[in-house]
Amino acid sequence: MRVGILSYPMLFQREGGLQVQVRETIAALNRLAGDGHPSLRAELADPNRQRLDQFDLVHVFSAINGNHRVVEAATEMGVPVVLSPLLSPGWSRTAAFRARVAERLAGRLTDWNVQTSYAQTKRALQLARLVIALGEPERQAIMSGFHVEPARIRVFPNGISRHFFAAGPDLFQQRTGIAGPFVLMVGSVNPYKNQRGLVEALAGLDVPIVLIGRVAGAEQGYLDSVLASPWVRWLGELNHEDPLLASAYRAAAVVALPSHGEVFPLAVLEGMAAGTPVVMTNENALDLRGSDFALRKVAWHDGAALRQAVCEFIRQPPERAVVQALVASYTWQSVAAGMASAYADVLGAVRTERARQVGHLPQAAPVLVSAGRERAADGALTGEQSEDS
Repeated sequence: MRVGILSYPMLFQREGGLQVQVRETIAALNRLAGDGHPSLRAELADPNRQRLDQFDLVHVFSAINGNHRVVEAATEMGVPVVLSPLLSPGWSRTAAFRARVAERLAGRLTDWNVQTSYAQTKRALQLARLVIALGEPERQAIMSGFHVEPARIRVFPNGISRHFFAAGPDLFQQRTGIAGPFVLMVGSVNPYKNQRGLVEALAGLDVPIVLIGRVAGAEQGYLDSVLASPWVRWLGELNHEDPLLASAYRAAAVVALPSHGEVFPLAVLEGMAAGTPVVMTNENALDLRGSDFALRKVAWHDGAALRQAVCEFIRQPPERAVVQALVASYTWQSVAAGMASAYADVLGAVRTERARQVGHLPQAAPVLVSAGRERAADGALTGEQSEDS
């Protein structure tokens, strides 16, 4: 089974959760080759150099950024598509209705055939043979906002790289000189991630805030406003495999992620893998049962709730080993095993459908031709063009 993994063209021009998800998924799928799936081979497909029908199946990550065209092209070639849409849990029937109304209004006002990102996402979801949600909230959003039937959806969460479970605080403390409690936020620095909201919520606590993440050129002014607080320290962007990142998670008293919305954020899982409690936005697809003692969800704009949750974790931190146990089962290998099984089910269903279609084709009746038409008939059967055509 040859599986092509795709996302949008500029994916690896930056580093973030999706990039980690794609790389780790491919690596884990290929490790399965020696563990009961000898025929499975996954690779990052390049549609500029490879035809999609060179693959038995394609798995597309993200339903936006024009990826509906990839799904359309694969479908036209007869290649089954598995889609991980990575949708915000905020999609509901009401939100979908508003999106459809906005699309129609824009079309009438401009007299153009306007296609919104909602319409493109819905198109990709409709064509995909199987849709993978990261959690139950995203599954509900896919059904409610885009009317995808439940039978076509499976839930596979993100995994966690093992080195986050074994990290120690010493490296971070030695590199930064920060030895006491601090709040860590990992992610791109921009208004959507809401670093400034975190700084404002914690003003006056005299607790250091450490930021790790990329800053686009257009967001330099935003970063400057965040760094105006003497309690904020920005370490820049760190590679996902950098030991300093894992050590920062372990050294922190609290990991915070008060963004406007998340799907299934790796920063939260990685922080908990290091044994650190987390305060995050309530707009997310993460559903960890029995995690209230280590994971608090607050509205991104509720600074008072954010401040209270952070203070409670600093005053009474949960036992790190118990926090780690909450996410111990989130391994990339278990995710890959589930996906491999799903791929096999999709290909099996496709083979069954094609066999059924062939079995129901009516038998061709004998063609009776006159002597004057025999040559034309022979030409048609051999692919030649007759003189009369």
